[in-house]
Amino acid sequence: MAKNKVTTQKTVLITRFSALGDVAMTIPIVYPVCEANPEVKFIFVTRKEAAAMFINTPENLIVLGIDLDQYKGLTGPLKLARNLHFRYDFDTMADLHDVLRTKFMRFVLKHKGVTVAHIDKGHKEKRKLISGKLRQQLTSTHDRYKAVFSQLGLTGHKEFSSIFEDTDIPDSPMVPAKEDGTKWIAISPFSQHHGKEYPLEKIEQVINELTRKENYYIFLMGGGEKERKALNPLKNLSHVVSLPHIKHSFADELALLAHCDVMVTMDSANMHLASLVGLPVVSVWGATHPWCGFMGWHQSLDNAVQLDLDCRPCSVFGNKKCRFGDYHCMNDITPQMIIDKVTNILEQ
Repeated sequence: MAKNKVTTQKTVLITRFSALGDVAMTIPIVYPVCEANPEVKFIFVTRKEAAAMFINTPENLIVLGIDLDQYKGLTGPLKLARNLHFRYDFDTMADLHDVLRTKFMRFVLKHKGVTVAHIDKGHKEKRKLISGKLRQQLTSTHDRYKAVFSQLGLTGHKEFSSIFEDTDIPDSPMVPAKEDGTKWIAISPFSQHHGKEYPLEKIEQVINELTRKENYYIFLMGGGEKERKALNPLKNLSHVVSLPHIKHSFADELALLAHCDVMVTMDSANMHLASLVGLPVVSVWGATHPWCGFMGWHQSLDNAVQLDLDCRPCSVFGNKKCRFGDYHCMNDITPQMIIDKVTNILEQ
């Protein structure tokens, strides 16, 4: 039996299969594009664990969480492309990833008559930045995402401000009642790579100093067994709640962040989660640099904590070993530098 083709509506496949932070950065671009083009159907395909971040989605957006273990090897992307095209019969593909997997998918889909556009990641400029030959702000990843949709004639007319912009913040058993006059500070001390992670003993100094104020409360963010063990010494401190020790969802975490007043985080996924609810972020940068284009959506560079060193940035993603062996880009940042940024935001 021939499958029924959808001919009355343009359908766009969007792909991004990378780290949580990269996927979170798509939301401020994808949601307005969907809302500005209600006659178009959008299918966003990502990793299974990342799909849970997409809450309060536009009516014309479907988010698919894919188990990539089912699509391994050279034939995996070809199978995925064919399966998706059979199910949704899309005529357009917006590739926000541009890796081998999505390149193979594009190859298959082009032969099926699908129009494709893909992100320009700016590899040449980033290599110059890392080598020290270039020292300037590069195009942001958000703007690189926008450019893909622009190539397809799809633009968003409304600037994204919060994932809860047009709806009430949902109730969550994880979010306590917030008393008048209290200030909530989310702190995420972890990152996937050592070059982007502030020493935990210094984070403890930040927490001890901030909780000297009776109306300041700290929520520690993170996930996984490694983070739970690392935060064990801090979870029982006064005015401190450790989320890795509490079972919760992305929706719970976003609801909590929406009630917070400021967040302290590394160049990591939590910076981008905070940005989804319009929460000001004090971001701490070591081996990486905002110049690479990964600053959170609408986050202020004035709130970034970083040292002006000739060796920075030494890596786009923070995954390279320090050439000096001491990670002084992170270790020389004092707790007081972070505290000053936090109190400046809270006392404005």
